[in-house]
Amino acid sequence: MVELRHSSSIGSRASSSPMKRDDVSSPLAPDNHPSDDDDHDRHSSKDRDRHFWYHLSSICPFFNEDARFSPHNSRIWLLFVLFLVLAGFVSVSSIVNRLNAPYLCKKDGIVLHCPHVKEASSLWENPYSATTSWKPCAERRDGGISDPPSENETTGYIFIHAEGGLNQQRIAICNAVAVAKIMNASLILPVLKQDQIWKDQTKFEDIFDVDHFIDYLKDDVRIVRDIPKWFTDKTELFTSIRRTVKNIPKYAPAQFYIDNVLPRIKEKKIMALKPFVDRLGYDNVPPEINRLRCRVNYHALKFLPEIEQMADLLASRMRNRTGGSNPYMALHLRFEKGMVGLSFCDFVGTREEKAKMAEYRKKEWPRRYKNGSHLWQLALQKRKEGRCPLEPGEVAVLLRAMGYSKETQIYVASGQVYGGNNRMAPLRNMFPYLEACDKLGSLRLLGLFEV
Repeated sequence: MVELRHSSSIGSRASSSPMKRDDVSSPLAPDNHPSDDDDHDRHSSKDRDRHFWYHLSSICPFFNEDARFSPHNSRIWLLFVLFLVLAGFVSVSSIVNRLNAPYLCKKDGIVLHCPHVKEASSLWENPYSATTSWKPCAERRDGGISDPPSENETTGYIFIHAEGGLNQQRIAICNAVAVAKIMNASLILPVLKQDQIWKDQTKFEDIFDVDHFIDYLKDDVRIVRDIPKWFTDKTELFTSIRRTVKNIPKYAPAQFYIDNVLPRIKEKKIMALKPFVDRLGYDNVPPEINRLRCRVNYHALKFLPEIEQMADLLASRMRNRTGGSNPYMALHLRFEKGMVGLSFCDFVGTREEKAKMAEYRKKEWPRRYKNGSHLWQLALQKRKEGRCPLEPGEVAVLLRAMGYSKETQIYVASGQVYGGNNRMAPLRNMFPYLEACDKLGSLRLLGLFEV
């Protein structure tokens, strides 16, 4: 029994060392030795194990050869493996989510291949369901606003140039009616100022129904078609500083007109207000004045019948091309040469394009351009604040991120995009079902619908 215990202890010590296991044999073990090939394979495997644990222990000290079978280190090893598995799972999930992102596209030359995106069922629905219960507030209320005075009782006449595009011109007309009401003055039919980009000679009466405009507002403001006959020198109204009010701040309150403009109108009887873009506030005027603006915008300003017929025809063509129930989008990019120049923002382009844009800005806005040295910092600041027009490619990324798929039908309602087809290529690649407004009709009237 003593010899047995001694032999067992020797065998135990031998088994703990791979190098001594073959030199010392136990009296209980059978006397059969493995072949040379098996012995070589066993030693090769042990060498590989030893090599693996050596490198692992150099990375993590607790994974050394003597401690790898320790229960404590085994638990640490298990936790380490679990951590690696969890980290790998998170990384894979992140990569998959990025690959499935609606705005991520793979560029192949100048062509963008975008992953298929399934539109959410609520993408085309009104997100503000409560708005369906809203009621119009433009109706004239009894006792809320006084009746217009007669010609002899008005304080005088005001005249404005409606500048900008059609949307800005509508705002200017609404504000002109409101200002005339605030000062108890008569309004001369506004003139649509010729745009320096479009060179458009369109007049008020070429777009809007003048008779309806005057008749609808007869209970609010006195409106005349032309300058009174007793005022013989009409050119003075357009050129003379004595007949112009120029110091009106943007979004001015009603009280500003009463304190600063009304006295000059009473003195001169006829005054021109310019510039007149956003020269009346919203929160600093009486509620009835804002209701009057709504009446002008949604009721008094009525398109001529032929324009309404053309609008119905264009809308019908858009619906027919996409199918009766399929939605479509009318997109006004606002990236024409004039908008890019006026923004004084910097955009990607060749040196030649940048030089031509600099010359264009210097010619059209010389006081803002000065010597051009300050424009780079100004452009960076405006871009950082989000006050630059979006390029077509940026619009495409935005629409994809919102969830619109590449199958979305888009009609571009704008003028000539600055940069031409090269600038439009990213948008067209991401949304191949994109058409210009001239495919629907030969008129630029689709620009009336800004989105």
